[in-house]
Amino acid sequence: MEPRVIDNPEELRYELWLGTTLAGEIRYTREEDGTVVLVHTEVEPAYTGQGLGNVLVQGALDDLRERGLAYRVVCPFVTAYLRRHPQA
Repeated sequence: MEPRVIDNPEELRYELWLGTTLAGEIRYTREEDGTVVLVHTEVEPAYTGQGLGNVLVQGALDDLRERGLAYRVVCPFVTAYLRRHPQA
């Protein structure tokens, strides 16, 4: 089952889906100028240690860039991801 990352703007989060199961999320806020602030990443305990957090972060970053949206990171997990993957 291939993971999918989607933006759910009504809930202010990026969601990681495995089939019909919500396996993780990145919570965000929006600043007045439209900047998306990535606040908190969480993967369900049953799915930790499988690299799905990385899939979630990369999917969210790809979406933000494709849509030309500015973003700011305050989430420690996303910050660590960007340190490990500077090309992301």
